[in-house]
Amino acid sequence: MQLLHNLYQVGGDMQGITWAGVDAGYEDGNSYVLETPDGLILFDCGCGDTLDQIFDTMVYWNLEPKDIRRCFLTHAHIDHAGGAHKLKALGIPLYAHANTAEAVSVGDERCCGFLYHKTFQVCEVDHVLTDGDVVEVCGVSIEVMHVPGHSMGCTAYLFDHEDRRVVVSGDLIGTLLAGDFGWSGSIDFDRDVYLQSLQKFAKVDSDMMLPGHGMVYCHEPRRRVEQVLNSALKEWRD
Repeated sequence: MQLLHNLYQVGGDMQGITWAGVDAGYEDGNSYVLETPDGLILFDCGCGDTLDQIFDTMVYWNLEPKDIRRCFLTHAHIDHAGGAHKLKALGIPLYAHANTAEAVSVGDERCCGFLYHKTFQVCEVDHVLTDGDVVEVCGVSIEVMHVPGHSMGCTAYLFDHEDRRVVVSGDLIGTLLAGDFGWSGSIDFDRDVYLQSLQKFAKVDSDMMLPGHGMVYCHEPRRRVEQVLNSALKEWRD
């Protein structure tokens, strides 16, 4: 699905772009591709079982999987990072926050394989990121924002494209179809830390927000973030 010129959503079972055994579910997180003159940048890679579907969608939009230069992971949950080992086998460098990188390397409960009755296939992340890093890839400056809480490795990625500020937000913000927050069953879910991340993220202005599940926000996404922060303040404060 084309979102802007050279920006695509290529995975996500809630919209039926991919299918991992459940209709309109949470088995397969959203994956996005940014096309640049120097190659393709992939954000998240689905559960692993759908990577061929992701690649088929890319080919439909004349995006060659062999042109993927980097993959950035928002967090270690299998519905977002389960395909990482397959990308690694293809020689595609992986980027992730240190906590996510560690979880992906050992495949423990932080990867939530148990939730989907699967075993997470481990791999090593090539480039470990920290909050505030700015990574230059394929001529694009990608800002790293660590926003833990849903899991302790949750990371958002911000970049400029077509005079718009775009943010890939992972599961920091829930879909309007199923609540305000990312799933609270993560082994490393932390409500207080999550609230701090929402306060931080609510100060960020962007023109388009690409979430981990559900619909893309194309108009004043900060309003949605502020709505979620308001919900957290009402529900989570003692």
